[in-house]
Amino acid sequence: MNTPKSSRKAGTEFRALKWLFRHPTATVAPAGVLASGIELGWSVTGGITGGTAGALTCWYRAHPDTFDHYAAPRLRAWRRRWSAYFGPRFIRALRACDMYVTDRKTGEDLFPRITRLRSYSPSVDVVTLALARGQGRRSIEENLERLADTLKVQRIAFEHPKPGYVALVIERSEPFTETIPAPEMPEESHAVDLDDIYVGDTEYGTDWRLRTRTHLFVAGATGAGKNSIILSELRALAPLIRDGLVRLWICDPKQLEFRKFGDADVAYRYADTEETCADLVEEYIADLRSVQQSFAATGRRKIEVSRETPLNLLIIDEIGALLAYGDGAIARNLRKQLAIVGSQGRATGHFMRALVQEPTKDVVPVRELFPTRVCLRVTAQSHVDMVLGDGARLRGALADEIPNVPDTAGIGFVIRQRTRVPQRVRAAYVDDREIDELIAFIRSGRPMAGLTVVA
Repeated sequence: MNTPKSSRKAGTEFRALKWLFRHPTATVAPAGVLASGIELGWSVTGGITGGTAGALTCWYRAHPDTFDHYAAPRLRAWRRRWSAYFGPRFIRALRACDMYVTDRKTGEDLFPRITRLRSYSPSVDVVTLALARGQGRRSIEENLERLADTLKVQRIAFEHPKPGYVALVIERSEPFTETIPAPEMPEESHAVDLDDIYVGDTEYGTDWRLRTRTHLFVAGATGAGKNSIILSELRALAPLIRDGLVRLWICDPKQLEFRKFGDADVAYRYADTEETCADLVEEYIADLRSVQQSFAATGRRKIEVSRETPLNLLIIDEIGALLAYGDGAIARNLRKQLAIVGSQGRATGHFMRALVQEPTKDVVPVRELFPTRVCLRVTAQSHVDMVLGDGARLRGALADEIPNVPDTAGIGFVIRQRTRVPQRVRAAYVDDREIDELIAFIRSGRPMAGLTVVA
């Protein structure tokens, strides 16, 4: 039998005691200083405190890498918990944004409670909230923009880690203030992990990495930096391309950055008109079918990357020019063929990289066949959900609000696969000199005899 609920609140002293149990740091630290002062004397306690502060200062100055990785996030989280997310200011913000419920019997306003705070970088905090009784996560998710404006932060993304809890990814300031240099090119093929390719940084200050063995869709307006993602990936794959373990099939209606790969004979196949692109994709499908037939004859189910069975990358710069803006008959045939690649290419080592400015269904009807998607700066709110999935913008992927200035090129959003929360990223910038360096590196060597397997 459930205990009847009283209309009286718990006493102030017991609510204060409950608060102290929930915030042990606020109790243990002063109690420790007091106990040390009584037992050891205040001069000794002052020496210990000063020595600790001095040690942290030396650590901060002497070894920035370890300090910023281990100490800085914890110290920053502790400071922000008490300066930004504790007390009446944060409660007033939640009240103003209707992120609370009222107990119908007692009339008490119940607010979500902070259970954890992580400050991974100077610009981003992750605040975990335990929802109040009777509160749904929709009351938080639907008011994120209001809360961001109330707290005067850049944006807030939403995550649902487990029932009864929500996590707010609070971007306090722009995390990307400098251009990220182009990735280094490994010297040898065995140094490349096809499922762990560095292409830029995340808002948490960590590496942004992609899997090569997947289909990748990149959407962004003119000047958003779409090609930087592909070019960064190609620099990471440079020794594999050089050694014949990765083959590039490039459809280049724009005839800009990728033109150099065709002129230098670095691409396995290159095309720059509707007709020649259609022929290239037809040949790509024929290669896919050939591998399928080989697998059927030998009973193999998984490809091992080698010179005999290389990984094939089909790069389509501005896919809309082929599927929507050109000849209708060619476009219809290409839609069918690309659907085959998207649905069957993974097993045979045939993968696509598609770039587009307008990601609508009319322009790119095969976009659902791309498991990995990146949304850079776009011109319409609706484009965000078209690229990243329904509700992505509501959860914090504000790609349409990225300023249209050169300093923001390469900045966009991806969806973290495990949590489905939008994550802000920035691609490394690969300039013309580094493209020439990549091409020269690929042309510098010949396939190495006996090299068959890639780590």
